[in-house]
Amino acid sequence: MENNAPLLIIWHSRTGASEAMAKAVDDGAGEGSVLLKAQDVTSADLLSAGGYIFACPENLATMSGAMKEMFDAHYYDVLGQIEGRPYASIIAAGSDGEGAQRQLDRIATGWRLKRVADPIIVNFSAQTPQEIIAVKQVPPAVLEQSRALGEALSEGLRMGVF
Repeated sequence: MENNAPLLIIWHSRTGASEAMAKAVDDGAGEGSVLLKAQDVTSADLLSAGGYIFACPENLATMSGAMKEMFDAHYYDVLGQIEGRPYASIIAAGSDGEGAQRQLDRIATGWRLKRVADPIIVNFSAQTPQEIIAVKQVPPAVLEQSRALGEALSEGLRMGVF
């Protein structure tokens, strides 16, 4: 059964890494996606999507505050209405990204979303204040991996695989 609901790509970025990866996902997904900054997402956007990709930085061992605020603002509005929809995630990390990924997965579990791809966690090894706030350059191979993720999820939605 074909599904025409879009892939919603929600992102937040301070240094450009998550933004670049989210845009690569959008590029790979083609016309089957909607790309939104976390602060611009509405409950209606979440309800109209067929699946989700969440892209954000790791900040202080958790997901960024702006991404967390997006979840906080809409969690109960969509609870029980998006169950079973597919999702994937991308974390721009300064170290291991595990805390941010774990937090994101707990929220997705509460919404009863279905993870359909392994997390993409990119460690930029930024440890000093200067390195942390510096604009990040995402390696071409990671951008290609992000494009492929967008293409796979968009096509899976279109074909009704998820």
